[in-house]
Amino acid sequence: MNDTQTPDATIKQIKTVSTIWFIPLIAVFIGCWMIYYQWSNAGSEITIHFSTAEGMEAGKTRIKSRNVDIGEVSQIELNKNGNGVIVTAKIKKSAEHFLVSDSMFWVVSPQISHAGISGLSTLISGVYIEIAPGKSENERYLFDALNSPPVTPAGTPGLHITLNSNDQFAYKKGDPIIYKGLTVGQFEDIYFNFEERIVYYNAFVKSPYHQLITSNTKFWDVSGLQLDLNSDGITVKTGNFETMLTNGVTFGIPKGMGIGEKIGERSYYDIYASYEEADDERYRRSIEFVVLVNDSIRGLSVGAPVEYKGIQIGKVISTNLIHSQPPEKLIEEDFKIPVLISLQPGRVGMPDNKKGEDLMRAQNMYWIEHGLKAVLRTGNILTGSLYVDLQHKKDQKITTIAKYGNYPIIPTNGDEFSQITAKAEQFIDNLNNIPLKNMSENANTLMLEITQTAQELQGVSQSLDKLLSQAEQTQVSAELSKALQGITTLTKDMSSGSKGYEELRTTLHTLNATMNELKPLLNQLKHKPNSLIFNSGETTEPTPTKLNGAQQ
Repeated sequence: MNDTQTPDATIKQIKTVSTIWFIPLIAVFIGCWMIYYQWSNAGSEITIHFSTAEGMEAGKTRIKSRNVDIGEVSQIELNKNGNGVIVTAKIKKSAEHFLVSDSMFWVVSPQISHAGISGLSTLISGVYIEIAPGKSENERYLFDALNSPPVTPAGTPGLHITLNSNDQFAYKKGDPIIYKGLTVGQFEDIYFNFEERIVYYNAFVKSPYHQLITSNTKFWDVSGLQLDLNSDGITVKTGNFETMLTNGVTFGIPKGMGIGEKIGERSYYDIYASYEEADDERYRRSIEFVVLVNDSIRGLSVGAPVEYKGIQIGKVISTNLIHSQPPEKLIEEDFKIPVLISLQPGRVGMPDNKKGEDLMRAQNMYWIEHGLKAVLRTGNILTGSLYVDLQHKKDQKITTIAKYGNYPIIPTNGDEFSQITAKAEQFIDNLNNIPLKNMSENANTLMLEITQTAQELQGVSQSLDKLLSQAEQTQVSAELSKALQGITTLTKDMSSGSKGYEELRTTLHTLNATMNELKPLLNQLKHKPNSLIFNSGETTEPTPTKLNGAQQ
């Protein structure tokens, strides 16, 4: 046997995992990475409450900002109460910074309004949800959508203010704010305070026009076409063409006031009915007097001006104080209507404070004692509107100033219209007193006598014609002789000193005197036919004048 030894076998460990298994591991890693990438870039999920889901579809309706897609609606369902819908949407990672507390969402759909037509693109692509990014730093994922687009997009430079009114002004969202004919802002929303019973309007004025609004700025209504009939006449006012179709306001600083100080966001302003009311608002202080009117106050309205020598120094506060302080003998007495007026020291250059009130009160009390009177005058004949005019009557001084309640009384004179009416009545009475009937009878008698005289002259002419015709016939000589004898006899009868001569002379003298008496009346009737009715008392005879070219 051989002594050679068999070498030991080399033992190696066999691999239990094959390299082929790396392929599924890599696939799993890639899948996890894709899931992570998809999750990290999927953005955030938000919930939006809408009143209705009209036009929206899950998986189709987009969420946009400035017409760029930033998300998509993923689910739509009713809320628990069934009075609205809950829309779940995915927002892209790049737009997550828009999800803050003051961001706003609304549905964009076709709309037609006085401002124009919008949303026509949705007729083809369908409705979409628009977002107006806010400026807040607080994140938010639950939102309540707006029922309509906001008037002013968030971030628009300008100034937000609050306008309020307790009058019957009816503005709506989108109505314009006008300045010198330019649209510089809009109403954003309306809120009615039930406790104060005042309507508040949130409004926005665009930059740079917001710099025009200061602490002294006043707002007044310019809605539609305003036709004002007052004591100053007929006034037509409007803002611009847009406010003729809808409502609107304008603003400015009344003449004589300073520019004022700058204001902050959400400052409050009142809306006045007109510029005149806005201008009057700066006169804070006033003193009151009562005017007792004996004539009719029809045409005298609250707010009518009180003038002194053509300058407005106040206005009418109330046209009837009887309801507040009724007289004791209202039925028994022919009472006067109490009209309350206020005089404002600021209108005449006095300080608009307590000192100005005292100065103006002392001045007017002195004037009343020395004959200051109040007169109602007609400001406009067409409208019949009246105003109160204060004037001095130095010959009508008084010693004691009467009072109506706590108000001093300014004595009155009859109004201008009553004076004109009295003069007209007096003229008519004088006209009725003219003896037209007697004058007519005398004129008829005179014309009858003139007619009889003319008839007698016509008879004499006919006799003379007959005499001449007889002279041409065969007995010319006899008739002529006879006629001559008659003429001789007539001549004797008409000779100086005869009875017939004296009678004829008397008749001619009487006729001449009568014609001389009628001559002024006939001349007056010739040159002024209406003088019998409107007789001035003068009967000046016309003076003959020489015509050019007349012979000397």
